[in-house]
Amino acid sequence: MDSLIALSKASKAVPGLPLGLLELMHLRASQINGDGNNVNLHPRLARAAGETSEDRIISVASWRNTPWFSEPERAALALTEAVTRLDDRADPVPDAIWNEARRHYDEPVLAAMVLSLGLVNLWNRLHVATGQVFDPAR
Repeated sequence: MDSLIALSKASKAVPGLPLGLLELMHLRASQINGDGNNVNLHPRLARAAGETSEDRIISVASWRNTPWFSEPERAALALTEAVTRLDDRADPVPDAIWNEARRHYDEPVLAAMVLSLGLVNLWNRLHVATGQVFDPAR
């Protein structure tokens, strides 16, 4: 667990990586995966990372149908859904989604996003498989 925690921290240490957005990405992946632990945790982490809009936090599950997200953020959320739902289509991360994300983020930031998405999906699976419940006291 210590190694996973260290890798999670390292994946967030890339200059230019928008940490508030990254937490919204983690929230969206956790919603898709049904991880109640992280669905409760990531709004708190988003706020701690500077996210001030409750509208954005509440609406992340329906980001396509809200006015709260910029083009770069929409690209990141589309990438989040594609990386999280790998088995939903023959081409898990279509070129259109990848290229739109690449249009908005440089290679180190995009690499950090993909690594971080892989990690949050791993955390989701660990929490769901072991029946972890969010502890607000932590």
